[in-house]
Amino acid sequence: MDDATQTCREDLVLANHILAQNNVLDGFGHASVRNPVNPERFFLSRSLAPGIVTLDDLVEFDLDSNPVSSETRKLYLERFIHGEIYRKRPDVQAIVHSHSAAVVPFTVSSVPLRPIFHMAGFLADGAPVFDIAERFGATDMLVTCQEQGVALAESLDAAAVCLMRGHGFVSVGTTVQIAVYRAIYTQQNAALLETALNLGGPIHFLAPEEGRLADHSIQTVMQRPWGLWKARAEASQQ
Repeated sequence: MDDATQTCREDLVLANHILAQNNVLDGFGHASVRNPVNPERFFLSRSLAPGIVTLDDLVEFDLDSNPVSSETRKLYLERFIHGEIYRKRPDVQAIVHSHSAAVVPFTVSSVPLRPIFHMAGFLADGAPVFDIAERFGATDMLVTCQEQGVALAESLDAAAVCLMRGHGFVSVGTTVQIAVYRAIYTQQNAALLETALNLGGPIHFLAPEEGRLADHSIQTVMQRPWGLWKARAEASQQ
């Protein structure tokens, strides 16, 4: 295995542990990364709680979300989230899918999830809401086939985050570090916004240009939070 692929796989394992430590993922949810040498494929764990994922648990998939090698282990039902977003968004190199309790209220509320601090500037253009019922009627709320994955990818469009009604959200990034960062700070912004709403009065959200400028600036120092999260994750495994 080439160095770039090995590194991206190691980062994906770390991403799973980091997201679990930050309570963005628990026994459910998942993260993936695009294969750096073959953009038509991606890596995702077998069906397993993210906090205990290892390198041996990673499976390589094509964009139809089928494993590229024979695989007898149970797979995530919602792997189609990943395949269809990668297909629609060639810029996306990593994806996180979370059921964060702080975010779910904004998937069913009339209050939009917009940034109230610079760390969530990537939300400045809004977070679209995917409502699976609009195209598929009553379901178990899971994205379990290509058609549903396509619909979610269409709702995400060019955004950094897409909410999923009554379910959770997805965050994407041009690196696994950015996708993880966005997932963590989507959750933090949701919690802060709820606090601000409870204080009453108008909410002064970041303006779209403020958010874009903040997002660009923070992406240049992504090694800072990633280094901290990595150290904590590695220490917890000792």
